[in-house]
Amino acid sequence: MSWHDWNDAAFEHARERGCPILLFLRASWCRWCRELEEQVLADPQVAALVDERFVPIRVDKDRRPDIDSRYRRGGWPTLAILDTEGEVLASWNYLEATELAKRLRNFPDAEAEPQEDPRRAPSAEPHGPVIGRRRAALDEELIESVQRTLLETADPVHGGWGARHKFPHPEALHFLLARWSQTGDPQTLACVRRTLRRMQEGQIYDRVEGGFYRYATQPDWSVPHHEKMLSSNAKRLLAYVEAFQALGEASFRQTAEGVLDWMQETLLDPKTGAFASSQDADPTYAHLPTREARAGHGAPPIDPTLFTNYNADAVVALFKAAVVFEREDLAERAGSTLSFLMENLWDPRVGMYHYWDGTYNLPGMLTDQAAVLRALIEALQYTGDNRLLEPALRLAELTIEHLGAQDGSFYDTRFDPRARGGLRERESSILDNSVMAEALLRLGHMTHDRDLIDRARATLSAFLEDYRRFGHHVAGYGRAVNLLLHPPLHVTIVGPRDAERTRDLRLAALGPYIEGRIVQTLDPEGDAELLARTGLPLPPSEVGARAYVDRGQESYAETSRPERLPALMTRSERSN
Repeated sequence: MSWHDWNDAAFEHARERGCPILLFLRASWCRWCRELEEQVLADPQVAALVDERFVPIRVDKDRRPDIDSRYRRGGWPTLAILDTEGEVLASWNYLEATELAKRLRNFPDAEAEPQEDPRRAPSAEPHGPVIGRRRAALDEELIESVQRTLLETADPVHGGWGARHKFPHPEALHFLLARWSQTGDPQTLACVRRTLRRMQEGQIYDRVEGGFYRYATQPDWSVPHHEKMLSSNAKRLLAYVEAFQALGEASFRQTAEGVLDWMQETLLDPKTGAFASSQDADPTYAHLPTREARAGHGAPPIDPTLFTNYNADAVVALFKAAVVFEREDLAERAGSTLSFLMENLWDPRVGMYHYWDGTYNLPGMLTDQAAVLRALIEALQYTGDNRLLEPALRLAELTIEHLGAQDGSFYDTRFDPRARGGLRERESSILDNSVMAEALLRLGHMTHDRDLIDRARATLSAFLEDYRRFGHHVAGYGRAVNLLLHPPLHVTIVGPRDAERTRDLRLAALGPYIEGRIVQTLDPEGDAELLARTGLPLPPSEVGARAYVDRGQESYAETSRPERLPALMTRSERSN
């Protein structure tokens, strides 16, 4: 069987032959995808039928998330029969060779909805029925309803969410930790602690090499599927770092450092400074109890593809860990990864490209624009280098121009007049829109640009009528609305960017857990225009640098002493 890529040539070939497409949607780390490809699709009977009656197209779901979101049948592998315009005629998940041959032979009379086979890697993407009534305003009750939904749907014994498959959903942990910091609600704190503790105690966490497996099949986080992903580990890393920052529980730091070790030892590509996308599943390897035994067995293979959005998530987590754990090496690693993205996958004409496999591929997808904008803002806060504002503002401008929808949301892809099938309809993901809205809010506050804040408000308003149907997947949306309604505590440090006092103030401002905080450094010489917008005075020459704490139009405190700044910030946060 000779596989085709998803391109014009493949569809033209199908039209010339007068036959349909067989789409194989797979993930590089998916055990069942590999088994389907190597055993079922390689079966002589199946292969002969495919060659005779179809044009086969193979798509990697991470490289083409736009195709995945439109053609995925609940999880991977997905097999779909398409017409020559890309419309779905039938779709299945895993099938044995005999059954697949029967369906291919009998098509178009094959049953389109077979009984589900357990050999399928489920998706953690949001789905489900509408929950509760619809709302018409961005208000405090919306935030409270998201909080209630998360608490009511969480596992009260083992933590986490999901009745059949247990995914951690770090966005829910971020949101609930933020709400606990604002309300002091003990039930909310208990849910966060329970989930983090049970996860690190469960089989989903690798105690030998660190890092988390993708998901568990049992409520107590046992019987995991053993693939490890950069995307999910970067987000879980951030959750454990923030939890340690807020709560000081030593086990959370230990788990976070285990994730860091695995990411850097296993996924880091030394040539680029970026991280590979995943490590394959090998249950035998995963059950070996020591590093020595595992070395003798041989590690599972790595997918070396460098994805923009996943690496941007890693940058955010690394900068946060650098502050909380006081490790400059992690900040250097974050900076190197971000530099690779901006030097190789950033184009100021089209935005971020989606992945690197020796060259750049697939420009302008929302998931990458949103994730990198968030990473640039995190880098801005840690380094104080306002030169990063130029690409951040350009990235925001391009995203608004090319992905903005009339209802205020953002489409997942750029308009393509040649798109076929499901790709003709551009989608608006509440997950990626929430990340983009939060990034625009933070950028708007940093640049004192009300237009960016208003654009974020419009984005969040676009989901008012149906956000509830996403259930516990709506946490990122709730977090963004929370930031919109509760303006962040803004710490502005005025002083020479690289001076020791300025740097000490910057790290002191980043140190305590304060949800929504923004830390900005303004160099009187290099950032004169930005400084003029703030109306803040220059610090006295004898102190060199000074930190000003405010929220909106209210000023709370100022100091030139790094050791005093965290307490002043915490007091200001509580007074709000």
